[in-house]
Amino acid sequence: MILRVAAVTGFIGVALGAFGAHLLEETLEANGRVDIWETAVFYHLVHALALLLIGLFPKPPKVVAYVFVIGVILFSGSLYMLSLTNITKLGMIAPLGGVSFLVGWAILAFKPPMKTVN
Repeated sequence: MILRVAAVTGFIGVALGAFGAHLLEETLEANGRVDIWETAVFYHLVHALALLLIGLFPKPPKVVAYVFVIGVILFSGSLYMLSLTNITKLGMIAPLGGVSFLVGWAILAFKPPMKTVN
């Protein structure tokens, strides 16, 4: 299931990157938010790849997958919406997504899902 979520997350990230570069370029430039859109896509795709790798573990840490998906929705999602609408208050949601990303990475750091070779 995690691999499917990773694939869908990656697909959506690539699609949003392409939409931003082509179909939404005029809107993003008018709003002065091209850089914010690119940041949203970057974090979206990085965490899609992280989900893919997690899904390959023998015993995938589901909680990490959940917090990464929540992070993509909150962090990237709020930045996508901010970029399109110019409603700056949406930027206040992004840190919650950032914390979700940090929680996932911290879990992986302190409780790795598989033994490492020294």
